[in-house]
Amino acid sequence: MEIFVAVLVMLVLIGVSNVIYRFIPFVPVPLIQIALGAVMTILPLGIHLHLEPELFFILFIAPLLYNDGKHTPRDELWRLRAPILLLSVGLVFATVFVVGYTIHWMIPSIPLAAAFGLAAILSPTDAVAVGALAGRIQLPKRLMRLLEGEALMNDASGLVAFKFAIAAAMTGIFSLHKATLSFLVIAVGGLMVGAVIAFIIILIRQLLRRAGLEDETMHMLLQIVTPFILYLVAEELGVSGILAAVAGGIVHAIEDDRTDQSMPKLKSVSVNTWSVILFILNGLVFVILGIQIPDVTSVIFKDPGFNNYVVIWYAIVIFALLLVLRFVWTFLFTWFGASGRETLSFKVIILTTISGVRGAVTLAGAFSIPLLLNNGNPFPQRDLIIFLAAFIILLSLLTASILLPLIAKKRVIADEAERSHEEREWQMKVMGAAVKHLEHVSNETNEAAVESVVAEYRRMILQIDMKDNPNKQLSRGKREELEMRMLALGIERNYVHNQLEKGLISPKHAHFYNKMLDQIELILANRLHLSKMVIKGLLGKIKALLTGKNKAAYTEADIYALRGLKLQCSEAVLEEMQARCMPEVKNDPTEFVIAYYNQIVSRMKAMPIHMKNKNNDFNEARKELHWIAIQAEREEVQVLYEKGTIDRELAALLRRHIRDREAAMYEEDEIG
Repeated sequence: MEIFVAVLVMLVLIGVSNVIYRFIPFVPVPLIQIALGAVMTILPLGIHLHLEPELFFILFIAPLLYNDGKHTPRDELWRLRAPILLLSVGLVFATVFVVGYTIHWMIPSIPLAAAFGLAAILSPTDAVAVGALAGRIQLPKRLMRLLEGEALMNDASGLVAFKFAIAAAMTGIFSLHKATLSFLVIAVGGLMVGAVIAFIIILIRQLLRRAGLEDETMHMLLQIVTPFILYLVAEELGVSGILAAVAGGIVHAIEDDRTDQSMPKLKSVSVNTWSVILFILNGLVFVILGIQIPDVTSVIFKDPGFNNYVVIWYAIVIFALLLVLRFVWTFLFTWFGASGRETLSFKVIILTTISGVRGAVTLAGAFSIPLLLNNGNPFPQRDLIIFLAAFIILLSLLTASILLPLIAKKRVIADEAERSHEEREWQMKVMGAAVKHLEHVSNETNEAAVESVVAEYRRMILQIDMKDNPNKQLSRGKREELEMRMLALGIERNYVHNQLEKGLISPKHAHFYNKMLDQIELILANRLHLSKMVIKGLLGKIKALLTGKNKAAYTEADIYALRGLKLQCSEAVLEEMQARCMPEVKNDPTEFVIAYYNQIVSRMKAMPIHMKNKNNDFNEARKELHWIAIQAEREEVQVLYEKGTIDRELAALLRRHIRDREAAMYEEDEIG
């Protein structure tokens, strides 16, 4: 019962931390969560949580790194493989030797092997902490990819080095040759085991689907247990469970790229489920860290054998040495090892140095130090080692949260034109996320309404895209596609003319239809200054019709007749375009036009006889979809901001544009 209450309280604290963050956004969420965890321990609530390192690694680190492996761009990882390996392996071992010898020299009561163990557990950076701190910081994209790749790999190298250092401290025996060979086996073996098991799990999922078992809940369960299976099997085989989880995540990302189209509902369920899981796990990591820190510090502060100020000074010196070593390592690699590649600027080197945040992996490793040596004596200075690890974690989090925003604050944009261009680029990406979300919620009952709202968004995206340069040149494929659209409009115009000549349609309907074709032609030709006037005029006419000021102009019978004419024109276009289509030609622009007109024909044929009821259902569906799209835009902006992809100022601008669109859509829906 006590564990249940503790977990429940921690979950509540995660929610509280995010509420507090809304009011004090200048304080990172991880620091708020650590503070709340510490308060939970200090208050006389009787809640204490013993940290089990093995359980912590499998319950938190395995799924978090598995998810990072799934979502870190593979091409970026490969492109940055040299600096990632140098930071995640080279810097780890440099840290072990340089910092280890310094700790032993500064604190002789910590044996050399134990000092190496402390240095090893201080070497891994925490991807969770870096990602959380980046929420309010505009870190360069390349730097974020480098830090993510480093954090994916250095947990394994740091923990392996820690394992050998502690083994040497326990037994007094160490072999560099055996340690190097074991490291290679553990690391490479972890990657291979993770990849093989991931392929087996993928094969099982495919066999289940072929057997007709496509239940999203069952497939989601397989996804959730996958990182735990990867970690447990790898550890049982004596290789790195952490690297197995990373490798499994990368393999599953490759497989997911192929299955997203075949099981769109599973993707939607998966995204939502994992977002909740990751939100909880990330929060619990820092709350648990906060819970442990008061107990760890009190042991040292209450011990008369330690001078508190001296111990704190030790932690500050070790942390400063970690920063200096990281800076020198990055600087040397950049200026002497990056021949033929783009070098990092001095500012980015500073950001890379400060971004090496230590986290819960470091503390969990420190807690895994045995209480006794093999000879039965207490492990030397175990409490001091755990205290130093905890204090350095706090120093790294505070330093990063204070200095990163100062160094990485607003990028200087050359001029107002460049700033506006960047703003429009992000507007289009956010609106594109809304389109994708609408396509996921499409079904048989709302298909027509979804197509209508998606078409609005695509038109708005096109207009924003054209603002950068109204006369910009289209690619060859786009030009050919535009020519085919213009040709299709010509076919429609000829069909209307022939029908009018035969007396099958009225001049009134022919006039309306030709005006509509003229307006579409203007928009397709990117003559936005004209199309704006046309659209404004159309909106005025539509408003007049709907408010009853021009009811005599177009009756319900006219609307039915125009729909029928649109259906006939579309079928005429399809007949001629299908004759022109060349399936053997890759990306034949005719295929795009055929697909476009097939959608129109399907929509026209699906129109019901009773227009009034259909209009009510259609308009209600559009209102709901407009709200869904706006929410999708807001969520995308929040995600981009929390990941550090956009800064606070740009997020505010994007939210303002979303509010403007929401107001316009609301007005349109109310008029309709």
